[in-house]
Amino acid sequence: MGKELLEKLESIPATLVGGLCLVLSFVLPKVGVVLPIDPAWVTVIISGIPLLVAAIRKLFRNRGISKISSALLISLAMIAAIAIGDLFAAGEVAFIMAIGEILEEWTTGRAKRGLTKLMSLAPVHGRRITENGEEWVAAEDIREGDILRILPGETVPVDGVVVSGESSVDQSVLTGESLPVDKMIGDSVFCGTVNCFGAMDIRATKVGENSSLQKLIRLVKEAEENKAPTARIADKCASWLVPLALLIAIVTGFVTTDITRAVTVLVVFCPCALVLATPTAIMAAIGQATHHGIIIKSGEALEKMGKVDAVAFDKTGTLTHGRLEVCDVLPLDDSTTKETLLTLAASAEKKSEHPLGKAIVRYAQGQNLPLTEASSFTMTAGMGIAAQIADSTVLCGNQSFLEKHQITWKDRVAETADRLRLQGKATVIVAQNGNLLGVIALSDTLRPEAKRMVNRLQDIHTETVLLTGDNTLTAHYFAEQVGISAVHADLLPEQKVTRIAALQAEGHTVCMVGDGINDAPALKTAAVGVAMGSMGSDIAVEAADIALMGDDLSKIPYLKRLSVATVRTITFSITLSMVINLFAVLCSVLGWLTPTTGALVHNAGSVFVVLIAALLYDRKFKE
Repeated sequence: MGKELLEKLESIPATLVGGLCLVLSFVLPKVGVVLPIDPAWVTVIISGIPLLVAAIRKLFRNRGISKISSALLISLAMIAAIAIGDLFAAGEVAFIMAIGEILEEWTTGRAKRGLTKLMSLAPVHGRRITENGEEWVAAEDIREGDILRILPGETVPVDGVVVSGESSVDQSVLTGESLPVDKMIGDSVFCGTVNCFGAMDIRATKVGENSSLQKLIRLVKEAEENKAPTARIADKCASWLVPLALLIAIVTGFVTTDITRAVTVLVVFCPCALVLATPTAIMAAIGQATHHGIIIKSGEALEKMGKVDAVAFDKTGTLTHGRLEVCDVLPLDDSTTKETLLTLAASAEKKSEHPLGKAIVRYAQGQNLPLTEASSFTMTAGMGIAAQIADSTVLCGNQSFLEKHQITWKDRVAETADRLRLQGKATVIVAQNGNLLGVIALSDTLRPEAKRMVNRLQDIHTETVLLTGDNTLTAHYFAEQVGISAVHADLLPEQKVTRIAALQAEGHTVCMVGDGINDAPALKTAAVGVAMGSMGSDIAVEAADIALMGDDLSKIPYLKRLSVATVRTITFSITLSMVINLFAVLCSVLGWLTPTTGALVHNAGSVFVVLIAALLYDRKFKE
């Protein structure tokens, strides 16, 4: 019952009612209206009771100096003002504190849906092979050594090793790789990944909490728990504000024998402007960032972004668009044109479900090339396809696939394929009726703003690092294109976390920019996590502190400048509020202010803080 009452008193509607009553308490006597009960009592009850409860709780629950909080000082001032009958002053300090609490809660609140979504990816069933055939079993009942059959389109329920069959597996949930990975006998497969094509049998090697997906979930959970919120500035200052305020109030009352002056000291000493300085500036910065298509989830992230001196990037979907496109169509001789090569390959791949085949068909259709329906179509998982186009047999695949069909290999084709692979490109070799026709290369496409963004970060002395699950050749090729020299490839999620932890152990403040589910632990571990919001996974967006809704990497340097400006604004507001408070304390000691006029001066400091924050909202940052 008590908890529910406090929640109602701390709600926004209740606080607004308290503010209205405070205004009436000040205005009505000025126009000659006297009510039986001062409306400020409503403000004291609504805003003062939660404040008093918070102060008492900290006194009994906290240890050492942390018992002394800003809530304690404001509670003392409120009680003292009530004792001498100045209800407006009592209600004013309580109301300003309540507003600060609401603003701070709004700016620092963060949803926890990401972890729930990640956990929903965990497979719940598997197909176990027994002496009597196949049986569906719950994932938690699978044991090490069990043989499991994974059909096309099914999710791998545990970590294991392929013992029969061949296929291609989508591992993007763990590694972020844009292409499915071919799996043959002896290759490892991971929990949560998706079997794309052929059926395969695996032997379970890691089950339950030891599987890769469960480890990923555990990493996100641990990173969330380890990222404790920063202590409020007002509470940090309270350890010396409360004793100082009490000392000055007591000395003033003893020397002047005027209790009103002592109470006024307590009222003007309240750190309300101090409480408002951080949340109002953060609200203004978050508002401005929203206009630029950036969602900032917490003030802590905004503050830390200004201290970032190293930015780690995922590749696929972050530095690149995350989709395959045809980039090279290379006939082997002059007798075959690019159009002929592309038309044959796209006609053959028209029935393919492989991402490479789909990309070739999409590109050919974009070129308005006439495609022919294949009279027959067969696919060898992880190797290639064969199709009958009119009176010719067309093969599209890798070197092993063509050699399997007794296609004579040419040095020129090998050299071309090797060169393209060094550029991080996937290759499809095309043959017709036993003759090699050419090579089609596909690649993820680099975001046009990526190189300029990296250069701008380096200009402001911020290191850049590439952390990717892609292979080394692809990683180095794209890193070279954008100007990143520090490259770490073939990384699983826990290895990305390790790399970030190592950077932070070296004294760096690291920002991680990513888009995939596999990036979630790294986004949580880094001081600041930035997710590509429009195409990134929901889990990555929830795990991150900041989301780029337009996927515009050029906003990263802007974020850093905005953060620096926000911290400077907060520092200036705190300094100004302290100067005003000290001036008001002096006036209170001299008897120039009463609790009511002191509350108004004290309120003026809060107004200045809000106005300064408004200037931050309208500030223009040069791109």
